[in-house]
Amino acid sequence: MSFIHPTAIIHPGAVIGEGCEIGPWCQIGPDVVLGRNNILHSNVIIMGLAEIGDANRFFAYAVIGTDPQDLKYKGEQTGLRIGHRNTIREFVTVNRSNQAGELTLVGDDNLLMEYVHVAHNCKLGSGCVIANSVQLAGHIVIGDQVSIGGLTAVHQFVHIGTQAFVGGASAVKKDIAPYTRGMGNPYKTVGLNSVGLLRKGFSSESLAALKQIYKLFYRQGLNVSQALAEASQWPALTPEQQIFVDFVRSSERGLSA
Repeated sequence: MSFIHPTAIIHPGAVIGEGCEIGPWCQIGPDVVLGRNNILHSNVIIMGLAEIGDANRFFAYAVIGTDPQDLKYKGEQTGLRIGHRNTIREFVTVNRSNQAGELTLVGDDNLLMEYVHVAHNCKLGSGCVIANSVQLAGHIVIGDQVSIGGLTAVHQFVHIGTQAFVGGASAVKKDIAPYTRGMGNPYKTVGLNSVGLLRKGFSSESLAALKQIYKLFYRQGLNVSQALAEASQWPALTPEQQIFVDFVRSSERGLSA
């Protein structure tokens, strides 16, 4: 059984899962599907074609599933999907996609702190920590276990690889390789995210292999094509090295320096 505050406004077409708690003055639109055991504190708005998983927490004034901020959008039905066990703090905004057939996606177990904006067509992985006032433009792809410091702005279409750490107040215009850390405006890659990787259980062997591939791309004076060519000659890549190389090879915006 769900608890719904008498001041909440829920469209009859909305689907509300078992065990949800919907606080005062919340609004839920007709195309929303809300899973089980979600908690909506006061004044949360969820609209549009939005599919929400289980056990998420939405704090006051979060606005989820509203129209994309894109002049090309002409009012067609577009969507959003949020996974399980996310914590979405005060004044966070997550927009739907800007075209039918593609979704804005948020994975599982993420923390989005106050005033984070997730624009249309973003794809956010799982286990990420996105700090206060981070602004994610459209079509950004963020891997699993990424941390982004507060007041950072990320340009549209940027990809940020798994386990990366982005320092606060950064301006990110190019792709950020997995397992790396950096910060600044313009953004500067300064090394591996070694502390974060150790905290997440990476072995010394895995870290040594990552240091090897990192040096190839960032410390030997090679351009990206040259580093990729040399990596292809290595007898075998570890799984983490392969993830790094595959990310670089697929990058369309180019790597951050």
